[in-house]
This record gives sequence, C-alpha cells and structure tokens, in this order.
Amino acid sequence: MRGKGEGAVFKDQRTGLWTGVIELPPLNGDRRRKKIRRKNKKDLLAAMSAAKAELERLGDLPTANQTVEQWFGYWLKQTVKEVRPNTFDGYRRTVTNHIIPSIGKVKLDKLTATHVRRVHDGILAKGLSSTTALLAHRTMSVSFKMAVQEGRISRNPCTLTAAPRKARATLEALDLTEALRFLEHVLQENPRAAQWATALLTGARRGEVIGLEIDRVGEALDLSWQLQRIRWLHGCGGTCDRKRAAECPKRQTDDTPADYEYRHIKGGLYWTRPKSSKSWRIVPLVDPLKAILEQHLSAMTPNEWGLVFTNNGRPISPDQASRDWRTDLASSGIEKNVRLHDARHTTVDLLYEAGLPEDVIGDIIGHSVRATTRGYRSPQNMKRLLLAMEQFSVMLTQPETERTREIA
Repeated sequence: MRGKGEGAVFKDQRTGLWTGVIELPPLNGDRRRKKIRRKNKKDLLAAMSAAKAELERLGDLPTANQTVEQWFGYWLKQTVKEVRPNTFDGYRRTVTNHIIPSIGKVKLDKLTATHVRRVHDGILAKGLSSTTALLAHRTMSVSFKMAVQEGRISRNPCTLTAAPRKARATLEALDLTEALRFLEHVLQENPRAAQWATALLTGARRGEVIGLEIDRVGEALDLSWQLQRIRWLHGCGGTCDRKRAAECPKRQTDDTPADYEYRHIKGGLYWTRPKSSKSWRIVPLVDPLKAILEQHLSAMTPNEWGLVFTNNGRPISPDQASRDWRTDLASSGIEKNVRLHDARHTTVDLLYEAGLPEDVIGDIIGHSVRATTRGYRSPQNMKRLLLAMEQFSVMLTQPETERTREIA
C-alpha cells in the first residue's frame, strides 16, 4: 500500500525498482506521464517530491521521449524571464510559425543537422527570406544550447550545419533635398509635422519619438525612454469575452526580467528603457527643430500622459506611426520605399554631410560603443554635441544654392 500523498508509487516486480508516476500536462489531448525509478522507496519519494516542486514551478518536466515541441514549450517558459518582452515574442512567433511545424514531432534526443536544415528549407519554401531562416537558426541554437547544458541532448545540432546567410537588404533613405522638401510639405498645416521633424533632425527611433514626454524637452531632448507595445495575456483565461487581452479586467503581461524597466501608458502601450543604457542620450535642441517643437507645444492640447505627440489626444501606437509616415511621405510626392526607421539613415547621412566627426554622430544617433550612460553627459561632451548640432543647423537653414556650391 502507498502512503497518503505519495501518488502512483509501486515496486516493479520485473526490475525490483521502486517506481513513481507523475501526471504531466497533456499535449494535443494526449495523456503524458513521467516515471521515476529508485532502488529504495525513501529515495524515490524524495525524488518525486523534488520533481513535483519543479513541475509546479515550470509547468512541465522533461521525459525520456520528449519531443522538440515539448522542449520548446519548456524553454519558452524559462526564456520569458530572461529576455525583453519583444525579444521573447520574436522567439515565440519563430517557434510557433516555423520550428514546430517542421520538426515538432521529432524526439529531442534524435535531432540532427538534417532536422535543422529542414527548418531552413521550410521557411524558404514559403517564399520567406534567408534572414527569416537565419533568425530561426539562431533561435534553435540558443534553445538547444540550453538543452545541452541541462543534459537533455549531448550536442547542439545547430553547430553541425552552416547558418543561412542574411539576405542583402536594399534600404532607401531620403537625401538632403528630399528631406527638406518633405519637411517643407508637412510643415504646411500637417499635425504630424513636429513628429517627423524630430525623427529626421535627431535620428531618434520611432518609439523614442512617439514616447517623448513634455518634461523631457528643454534645451535638449532626453531620449532615455521609448514607447513600445508589450503583449498582453488574458488574466481570466479568456472568459471575459473581450477580443483584445489589453481590455481584460484581469489583464497581465508576460513575465519580464527583474531588471526590465517599464511604465504603463494605456492598454498594451508602455514606456520602456532602450535596449542598452548606451542608447540613452541627450541631444541638444537647436533651430530649426527647437522653433518647430516650441510652436507645437504651445498649440497642443494637454494629455493625461504628458506626451509631446498624440493621435487626437491618445497615445500613438508604433504601427500607427509607421502608417502615418508612409501616408505623409506619399502625399509629399516622394515615391521611395522609406520606412520610418530609415529616417535614422537620412539623419546619419546629413550629419556626415555637415562634416561632423564620426564619434559625435554616434553619440547623437545612439550607436556609440562607449560604456558611459547617455543620460549623464559631462559638460565637456554636451558642449561638443551642442557645437555639432549648431553646425548641422547651419547646413539645414542655408540657401540651396550655397549648399550645392559647397558640396561641389
């Protein structure tokens, strides 16, 4: 007879070993169990107690016949606590859309380089780029590295085959004449004029612009926060009949790393810190952007979040910002396929054209490799950045004939 709370514990008459059975979450409706064997009952009960605690903490346990699909379900539960929400969401989509459909039923310990290449080939067969295949390869490599560390497999199959090459992307950017023509167009009664001017004249990222707060605008722009959408979960399990999880009364976000800084705005929109503290920066505010922002701030209607830019008083989502950019770009007569993020490339080109030193350009754009936190500039650095931005301002505001003559 087994004691209270011991579960399915018995002595296998064939092997002579004490055996315990733990019920695991079903997969695709199929019952799953994990067996644990020990020479004596005391050791078995101790092992089962530890396994049950691990099951409670992780939601699943590895089994001798664990599949790739089961492994990735376990791995994602671990990874969500270690990476930024958007990184995790990228992992989740890659696993769901590409890895599981190709090799999900394969036993984890039977994985080979052929299976890894099957994922690559499946992605390319869908007409997707080799860059997508490369992202899937990197996701598998990170995941299987953890499987090796935990003793689930003996070696990482991703190391046995070459990773796909990143597809060569042709990025288009506005040149100086086009950038000025675009700004001239939107400054004529367009409510988003100051938003686009901020993007083009500072190289700020999309989220840094739409997340800019009034109290971070002064003699300089404080670009230490960005607006991002974070995936919500139904805290009620979907029983509230809300189509969007962000509207669920018990809504919750995925787990986030302990050092992940964020502030809630509305729904699934948050202020978050840039990916690296090296991206936090202070950009001196000079004309013409200074005058444009001052005019915008004096005319705008205050909002409860203190945002500089809104959509009729509401926060602007990242996707909406990109759609608005393309709409205004087309209305100005520019047919280039320029993404909003590519406005940063235009800024870099303009800063080089203005003759600014490369390290200063890196500081302005946020590409510097220095370890100094960009939110705490020394007076010497700020003075140098100010002189650089003033030099940039002169180039932007001088007549076109003079610019053409200097370039020639």
